[in-house]
Amino acid sequence: MHLPELRPPAARGVHNTISLTGGLTRDPELRSTPGGKSVCDMRLAVTRARSRDKSDYFDVVAWEGLGETCAAHLEKGRQIAVAGRLEYREWEADDGTKRSAYSVIADQVDFLDRRREHDTDDQGDAGPADRPAEEPVAF
Repeated sequence: MHLPELRPPAARGVHNTISLTGGLTRDPELRSTPGGKSVCDMRLAVTRARSRDKSDYFDVVAWEGLGETCAAHLEKGRQIAVAGRLEYREWEADDGTKRSAYSVIADQVDFLDRRREHDTDDQGDAGPADRPAEEPVAF
């Protein structure tokens, strides 16, 4: 039996990447660190492929400009696609218990649906509901 050559993870092309598509379970929360960096926290529900009646939930963190954009344009219920990396952190709670959590650190966030009809875009257009219907084309 021939065993594969062992190489460091970087040489094998192993990367910490994750891509998720789902809906926001709450409005994004924008805050600033003590050092003045903007950070946006979001919660994403992702429906399981084999079991459409079950979802998994992920904490998503977007930093600085990306976070500010998400906070300004997203709201609960919006569909997004997130690409980034998974980060594990541990801390001790106030009561002394040890806690841990995984978060997705977003490198890219794509907005997959339009804002709700009551919102307007930068040009003051309220979206398709305010546009006149197009004339049917005769063939």
